[in-house]
Order: sequence, then C-alpha cells, then structure tokens
Amino acid sequence: MTAPALITPLTLAERRIAQHVVNGLPARQIADTETLSHHTVRSHMRALRRKLHCPERCSLAVVAHRLLSANEATAPSSEAPAPDLSTEQMSLLRAVTEHSRPLDIARTAEIAPADLRAALDQLLADTGAPDTTRLVAWSHGWNLLTVEQTSTAQSGASQ
Repeated sequence: MTAPALITPLTLAERRIAQHVVNGLPARQIADTETLSHHTVRSHMRALRRKLHCPERCSLAVVAHRLLSANEATAPSSEAPAPDLSTEQMSLLRAVTEHSRPLDIARTAEIAPADLRAALDQLLADTGAPDTTRLVAWSHGWNLLTVEQTSTAQSGASQ
C-alpha cells in the first residue's frame, strides 16, 4: 500500500465550509448560512477537494471522511448510540469512505452491484443516517472509522 498523500492545511474559511459539508449541508444552504454566493462556496469546495486530493466528482462521503481523518473538521454527534454493525456492513461503510462510483463501492465491499442499493439503504436504516455523508460523519463520531481501521481496509483493498 502506498501512503496516503498529505493534505495541505485548510484556511479558516475552508474549515468553516468543511464543517458544513461534514454536517451534511448542501452547497446552497452553506452559502445562505455563511452569507456567501454559491459561486464562492463552489470555489472553496474546489480548493477543499484539491487539498484533500479528491477528484472533482468525488462523493461528499469521501470528502467528509478525508476531512475528519485529517482533523480538518469535527464529527457531528448523532443522538443515536453507536450501532452494532455486522462485518459486511463495516466493509460497506469503509468502501463508502474510499470510493465514489457505485461499482467500485460494490467491488470493495464484495457485494453484487445489483445488491448495492439495497445494502446501502439497509445500512442507512440501521444507523438512522439520512445519507452516506452523514453516515460517514456519524461513524467517525461513534469511533467506527479510526485511522487504523481505514488503513487496514485500504491495504487489504490494494493487495
């Protein structure tokens, strides 16, 4: 496994945007909350992605995971206690933190691509998360995604 690329530290403005992303706000709502234009928010998002080494089409779940892993944002707390996830669900959760394309998520989690949507829906239902971005953020707060667990999953996926 190759070591993950070091990220460039975020500016204060980028950190504010990053925290909103981790909290699950869409770009337009971030713009309203920060009293910025949506163009400015998009510009900050491009900078975030560049600094995190995330391609432009990288999912927000992957962006949130990288932000939280780099301590560039704080995991929001979920009112629900940490769920007891199966080995298969943990594998799917880790795959969502690493990949954006459904086919890549399915392959990494060793799920048939046709079954991915149902497996994700079940994982969201079991955790109470409204979407994968908040699932990843809450999972960091529940300490389900530690650096060691993610590194182990990445080394296994790269072999």
